[in-house]
Amino acid sequence: MNVKIENMAEEIIKGLEEYSDMAADELKKEVKKTANNIKKDIQANAPVGETGKYSKSWSVKKERETSNSIELVVHSRNRYQLAHLLEKGHVLRQGGRVSAKPHIGPAEEKGIRELEENIMRKLQDAPSR
Repeated sequence: MNVKIENMAEEIIKGLEEYSDMAADELKKEVKKTANNIKKDIQANAPVGETGKYSKSWSVKKERETSNSIELVVHSRNRYQLAHLLEKGHVLRQGGRVSAKPHIGPAEEKGIRELEENIMRKLQDAPSR
């Protein structure tokens, strides 16, 4: 591709905008994939009671999305009151303590590591013009 010197700045800006759009799309895909993986990890490692409703209550919710960013939340839809108690443990009314069953924190940490690695890999593997 031959570019005249007077058009070079425009071509550079155009190339950077294309790369930015591609990077934002890849970022959004990875965030969605990672959020779903975190949800699955939490469900797989959540304490299971008699009904299993707590582990089934986890979902991914889109908070906000713009052209170049996305915010997702992994949360328990209707058993959110239990999340902290199960994750951290709690004291019983009649005395004693229920031990913690960490299932949210480990899934979050694993998801953060995976997201960082996947984003770096996608951006490094990005096709050049």
